[in-house]
Amino acid sequence: MFAVHLMAFYFTKLKEDQIKKVDRFLYHMRLSDETLLDIMARFQAEMQKGLGKDTNPTASVKMLPTFVRAIPDGSENGEFLSLDLGGSKFRVLKVQVSEEGKRNVQMESQFYPTPNEIIRGNGTELFEYVADCLADFMKTKELMQKKLPLGLTFSFPCKQTKLDEGILLSWTKKFKARGVQGTDVVRSLTNAMKRHQQDLDVDILALVNDTVGTMMTCAYDDPYCEVGVIIGTGTNACYMEDMSNIDLVEGDEGRMCISTEWGAFGDDGALEDIRTEFDRELDLGSLNPGKQLFEKMISGLYLGELVRLILLKMAKAGLLFGGEKSSALHIKGKIETRHVAAMERYKEGLANTREILTDLGLEPSDADCIAVQHVCTIVSFRSANLCAAALAAILTRLRENKKLVRLRTTVGMDGTLYKIHPQYPKRLHKVVRKLVPNCDVRFLLSESGSTKGAAMVTAVASRVQAQRKQIDKVLALFQLTQEQLVGIQNKMRVEFECGLKKDTHPLATVKMLPTYVCGMPDGTEKGKFLALDLGGTNFRVLLVKIRSGRRSVRMYNKIFAIPLEIMQGTGEELFDHIVQCIADFLDYMGLKGAQLPLGFTFSFPCRQTSIDKGTLIEWTKGFKATDCEGEDVVDMLREAIKRRNEFDLDIVAVVNDTVGTMMTCGYEDRNCEVGLIAGTGSNMCYMEEMRNIELVEGDEGKMCINTEWGGFGDNGCLDDIQTQYDKEVDEGSLNPGKQRYEKMTSGMYLGEIVRQILIDLTKQGLLFRGQISERLRTRGIFETKFLSQIESDRLALLQVRRILQQLGLDSTCEDSIVVKEVCGAVSRRAAQLYGAGLAAIVEKRREDQGLEHMRITVGVDGTLYKLHPHFSRILQETVKELAPQCDVMFMLSEDGSGKGAALITAVAKRLQQAQREH
Repeated sequence: MFAVHLMAFYFTKLKEDQIKKVDRFLYHMRLSDETLLDIMARFQAEMQKGLGKDTNPTASVKMLPTFVRAIPDGSENGEFLSLDLGGSKFRVLKVQVSEEGKRNVQMESQFYPTPNEIIRGNGTELFEYVADCLADFMKTKELMQKKLPLGLTFSFPCKQTKLDEGILLSWTKKFKARGVQGTDVVRSLTNAMKRHQQDLDVDILALVNDTVGTMMTCAYDDPYCEVGVIIGTGTNACYMEDMSNIDLVEGDEGRMCISTEWGAFGDDGALEDIRTEFDRELDLGSLNPGKQLFEKMISGLYLGELVRLILLKMAKAGLLFGGEKSSALHIKGKIETRHVAAMERYKEGLANTREILTDLGLEPSDADCIAVQHVCTIVSFRSANLCAAALAAILTRLRENKKLVRLRTTVGMDGTLYKIHPQYPKRLHKVVRKLVPNCDVRFLLSESGSTKGAAMVTAVASRVQAQRKQIDKVLALFQLTQEQLVGIQNKMRVEFECGLKKDTHPLATVKMLPTYVCGMPDGTEKGKFLALDLGGTNFRVLLVKIRSGRRSVRMYNKIFAIPLEIMQGTGEELFDHIVQCIADFLDYMGLKGAQLPLGFTFSFPCRQTSIDKGTLIEWTKGFKATDCEGEDVVDMLREAIKRRNEFDLDIVAVVNDTVGTMMTCGYEDRNCEVGLIAGTGSNMCYMEEMRNIELVEGDEGKMCINTEWGGFGDNGCLDDIQTQYDKEVDEGSLNPGKQRYEKMTSGMYLGEIVRQILIDLTKQGLLFRGQISERLRTRGIFETKFLSQIESDRLALLQVRRILQQLGLDSTCEDSIVVKEVCGAVSRRAAQLYGAGLAAIVEKRREDQGLEHMRITVGVDGTLYKLHPHFSRILQETVKELAPQCDVMFMLSEDGSGKGAALITAVAKRLQQAQREH
């Protein structure tokens, strides 16, 4: 019994001594936590360098865009081919993907050898060999006459500019075929397949790096997977990066998979303090000295060789094998990674070590076996540590991109070293979790490797391609050609003429209503005026003080709500409510008994016979008060004031908000002759020559015409550009068949058009996983302000997703891109339609005045113009294109409906005065 204890003690002591001896000898290979955190920070800096346009050329970590923009969503289906070139064997695979509610993949594959003379010979022969193997596979599987999409897994650094193209940057591992570097490998394979064109009908849709393939394979099973890592013959990692951070690719929307090519980390000297004499010796004897230095410290191709070099040096130093060396120990490549894995096995490791060393012609003692096993442990542990540090840097980047405190994610893993080494996965996982405690990481082993992944990329690419086609088809309905815009401009011009002429006026859709505003402010206006503003859900009362000479205007106002029951009640109730609000305001301002001139901004179509008479033609914007249409609104207001019998007011002018807008800008700029509203509603007014207005007596001077152009198209002249979505919005509105132009251009309706498109795309399974939420079915939820927010250039897609989540729409990154595109298409068309209408009026003014070239200012108001990030720019560009001989200035109006109404009242008072004096 004592002997057993003694033996055990001797063995433990022996083990301790040997381990200490190796630890001292390989002191540099043991990396502390501080060192790992430092390497992690260095790798983060290298990633940043690789992503930047200016820094990428000199970066050692190339961060190559892969043009893989989406991970599988489970709706992929069909048959796909996949090729995998890059390891010791070459594999052809047929993948059948079916959705049927559950994610289901069936595969048939075949391996073909990759002889040295092929992978180190001539490039053309390499691709012909691949094409021959593919043809053989298609024959044996009886796929000859089928047209199949193919994904090519190509495990070498490639520069891609699209998914189906890749320029080889450099061969790695054992490949060295001539004439391939700097050429497009997809084209080379396509050319090689031409020899078999009778029996091969194959479309290469995607070129995929094996690491990306691994990520995609795992992402099919776990949607959280957004990182792929391979630790095999070579090593690499890829992950989903935000497009806004990728300088090398156009566009900021969505995400793209980046192949880091981390094997080259340190090629610029960034890891010199970590590298040991053994790393340097190994590098000098390799196929590519000075290149892939990180990979040479990690991957399966090199670990065995590192162990051999260490053992040789230790033997020379008399620390192993009694100072004896065998000839086999001097031969490069004699110890392979599989040997390292075998020596580190838990129970049989020591026995394996003795056997392997004996095969190398050595006579190891027990002490030697323990020491050699520990050398293997240190080398493979360092590999796992270095991998963990770089992976931790990627995970930290993902977490920061998403602005999360904790990240939940999955890493897809593959590679022989990771799979066959008994301790490797456990060590890697443990160190990663230690380095990034704020990430919950799941490691998922890729079942059938990168080849299935290439098929998944191809499946996703063909799904995305098909979906893209359908989405583009919908968006194309909103794209107006130059020819169409000129057509709209001409039709609008025709409608203007119809509205101005006595005979055609009754049938005109653009009513061209005379406003009896005959002059613009000249700066002599002064006094106190009341202004009322009714045109939306709020009603305002203002006191406006105008001082002449300095052109200064001071305003005091109060806003009152108009409840829905009053908007849609009786006319008497509506006007009594208005008078009640005026009384409150006069009280509030201490003006109870003052008799002030009043301007009434009434933003609905009115037929005027003088400046203080306005007959309501019809309600718009959700108003429905009875007994008003066909009545004079000024009379109705006077009646209501009489009924109240508390104060008297001098109602001088009834004005439209569009005219008010023109007036406010005209007060600042004499050139202003057009007023434009682009807000809840849509309208335009302008100064017309009296001689052209047949509805009003007299030919001298000018008068402002309120076009009421919202009704343009009510006669069917816009049917050719009207989409099914416009029709749905029109049918669901309060006034079907009316205000067609307004319904395609104004803020009240744009969000509703977007909602209709989103419903249709969701029904087609192109959005929100085909699920139409209750909220999306609700009319009016998609307010126009959301369009402005979603289209803002400053908003990242995450914020777009947040807006959609507020609307109860659970969107993916891809959904958010589509929603943004839909909003863009709808608002762009609206701005262009506005531009065409405006071009018609400025051209008319230029021709009426017989000018070759004309300068004119347009006063603009309305939330759509003011708040939407692109609307004003597109509107201005369209006017410039359609009316090149007009130099049009746009001026934002300051409170057209309040200040404008007071200015019109002041001008009217001034003109009345002048008439009296005549």
